[in-house]
Amino acid sequence: MSQTQDTRRPRRSWGALIGRGALYTLLAIALMLLGPLGVLALGKLDLDTHWSAASRESSGQAPRPETTPEAVLQVYGARTYSWRGAFGIHTWIAAKRKDAAEYSTYHVLGWNLRRGRPVVSVSRGGPADAFWFNARPVLLASRSGPEVEDLIDRVEEAVAAYPWPDRYRAWPGPNSNTFTAFVARRVPELGLDLPPTAIGKDWLPAGSFVERTPSGSGWQLSVYGLLGIAAGRVEGLEINLLGLNAGLDFDDPALRLPGIGKLGPGG
Repeated sequence: MSQTQDTRRPRRSWGALIGRGALYTLLAIALMLLGPLGVLALGKLDLDTHWSAASRESSGQAPRPETTPEAVLQVYGARTYSWRGAFGIHTWIAAKRKDAAEYSTYHVLGWNLRRGRPVVSVSRGGPADAFWFNARPVLLASRSGPEVEDLIDRVEEAVAAYPWPDRYRAWPGPNSNTFTAFVARRVPELGLDLPPTAIGKDWLPAGSFVERTPSGSGWQLSVYGLLGIAAGRVEGLEINLLGLNAGLDFDDPALRLPGIGKLGPGG
């Protein structure tokens, strides 16, 4: 009597599936870390200058108030101080009303908590485009003209409504990039494309896992800024793994790489 052979494929155990998933996740994290490690290896960060001696002078990018009567609204980003700059940037918003003699700058400063103050900082009279402790800022968005007066009003309303004035965490948020992203979502006319190095931009308001992208041109899913995906006309397609972001920018063709930022013709 012949015996039939069971040709069915053996079932994979849950343990094996979980183990393989963990392995793939670790490999993905290792690949994501190549960007920041490459930035450190290239030696483009100032790791020696003490913060007290680092430059906070103007980088010469913002329109001068004395020769620019119209209203101006801009967003800047610069590498964070020391080795942390290999991973991310610090962002802020600068505004000048029509015929104003100075700029106002809005950003979040974590060290304010140590002084018993809210993290949201609003300063007037300083340079809008200052070096961030020796790191030259990059202009991320700029608007000027009569319609900007209304945008500045809405920026100030958003600054006042920021939900974490007494909380700061460099990773995964809320931090300075969380603040800028929050304001940008309230003023989508800025069309702000925060780069993948803006760690904290994916930290969403409490209880929210789905939100508009900062540019207002798409949507994102984010779990406490640690895991998510975003898709929008301005941002393209971007995934977030433990706060490190990577993807493709279709509007201005470029790769979106952790640590590096936007790389390509549109970068």
